[in-house]
Amino acid sequence: MTAPPALLLVGSGTRDSAEAAAFRSLVEELGEHSPRTPVAGGFVSGVSPTLGEALDELVEGGAGSLTAVPLSLAPGRADAPEALAREALRHPEVEYTCARALGGHSSLLPVLERRLEEALDGVARTANDRADTWVLLVGPGSSEAEANAEVLRTTRLLWEGSGYAGVEAAFASVAAPDVTSGLDRCHRLGARRIVVLPYLLFAGAATQRLGQQLAGWSAVHPDTEVREAAALAPARELVELVWERYREAAAGAGGGATEGAAEPGGSHARIS
Repeated sequence: MTAPPALLLVGSGTRDSAEAAAFRSLVEELGEHSPRTPVAGGFVSGVSPTLGEALDELVEGGAGSLTAVPLSLAPGRADAPEALAREALRHPEVEYTCARALGGHSSLLPVLERRLEEALDGVARTANDRADTWVLLVGPGSSEAEANAEVLRTTRLLWEGSGYAGVEAAFASVAAPDVTSGLDRCHRLGARRIVVLPYLLFAGAATQRLGQQLAGWSAVHPDTEVREAAALAPARELVELVWERYREAAAGAGGGATEGAAEPGGSHARIS
């Protein structure tokens, strides 16, 4: 039986040790989830392991083909395929396929909803409680309109049928509105309680900065309760989504449903 392609996790890049540790933890969990498939992960830029180091690890382990999955919530980002194409020049004997990014998948909604419930800790159980609660979904922010639009799309999906007074969007950097402006908008709309929900994969420097912003805003607005939810990872749904993207791309590249390599899944970009 044909061996499954190795799985290469591609991180966008970070210099934050906490985020890097969470990334490595996810790589380990994915390897435990499907032990017959070689798994490695690296960053496009920033701390180790780099994408090149992860690729070398898989090749040295005997991988003749691999599928890369970008760990990004921004569906339009092209840094992972471009970085993979550069690294592929060092190993022309290996076949490469790049899967779609994680963003835009409905399986992430239950994770966000769970993070909300955890942050509220049983406070907003009744319809009246939820009607007094606003949610501010904070995306990383991008210069690419498609990436920001995904955050706005997610706010609508979160709000539909939830019973919350409203769900607004803000961005941690680059794009508008920023976090302070998002909080101000919720306050103007009459929010007595705001849950700030990071649309971020990992806790790290970005969530630390977010917490500092919330503390500063809360000090000026003591009449409004502000709670901060956790980042997406770790979550079972995230692990399953990575494997879905992997299987989808591997099948599209002609690899078929190889044994030992978890769930089905979307389109792919072939690197040659």
